[in-house]
Amino acid sequence: MTQLDSAILNAAERACQKFQVLTGRTNVWLAVQLTNLSIVLYFIWAAVVFAHTELWLRVSVGLFCAALLYTLTQTIFKVSIEESEANAYRRVARGLRNPRRIRDAQLRMSFVTLSVFMSSLAGFLYVTLHQHVALLSYSLIVLTTLLLYLLACDPLPPCAGKVKAWLSAFQPAPSGQLSPSVPDQEQSS
Repeated sequence: MTQLDSAILNAAERACQKFQVLTGRTNVWLAVQLTNLSIVLYFIWAAVVFAHTELWLRVSVGLFCAALLYTLTQTIFKVSIEESEANAYRRVARGLRNPRRIRDAQLRMSFVTLSVFMSSLAGFLYVTLHQHVALLSYSLIVLTTLLLYLLACDPLPPCAGKVKAWLSAFQPAPSGQLSPSVPDQEQSS
């Protein structure tokens, strides 16, 4: 199982580094975006599941979600993407590997196993019982698995990104910078 985790992690790191070369965005930026997506999916999941329940249960879930959102703003959202990327760049510049590669290995393997085994159950619940919640729950498991792999990757040194440079070549020059004109020469007769 360790070899499988290592192979998936190496493939994820190569994909993240190719993404960084293309866009200039690191795996840290991508992980933050996936975290935001999973939070949105979690709140959608809570709203779908508890929409048609008793009032006291909806209020309880609403209070729990509000407390969770407050906790997220005090923990995960407190550190900016730029600061997280700067920390990763400093670590890589010192020649150190990401400590999450080893520290989170068992957690990643557990989520890979959960993703594999839950895929058939989620498919069964969706197809036979038309339970949309099964797909939402499974998507949260897959997003968490992907997030664990993204956070264990090392970024490349900062770069501008090929797509950004390619797109900037198509932008017209700003109107304040006109090309120098050749002065009219007066004809003397």
